[in-house]
Amino acid sequence: QLQLVESGGGLVQPGDSLKLSCMISGRTLSQYFMAWFRQAPGKEREFVTAISWTGLTDTVYADSVKGRFTVSRDYVKKIFYLHMSNLNVEDTGVYTCAADLQQSYNSTAWNHWGQGTRVTVSS
Repeated sequence: QLQLVESGGGLVQPGDSLKLSCMISGRTLSQYFMAWFRQAPGKEREFVTAISWTGLTDTVYADSVKGRFTVSRDYVKKIFYLHMSNLNVEDTGVYTCAADLQQSYNSTAWNHWGQGTRVTVSS
């Protein structure tokens, strides 16, 4: 079983940067894709970004975060990072990492989820 644990959320001001971490354990990741989703208050969960763990596929980003968010991986520690910059109030939400053997924009296609970490962008 794959376990995902996020951390790094918090309260920031517009324009700030924040790095989220997703610590992964339980399985070899070479066949897996990793993703970040977010859910704003009162809204449905939405796709943020996804990439294969090996990095052999292009990183895919939602249009709303292109140019501001990037991902990286620590292969030794098995941590999947989301680097967020120039944050705005629309980025507020619970950010959750996901893993699966296939990549999809649709959250229902992902079978392994963390518990989420809350990001609040407010002045």
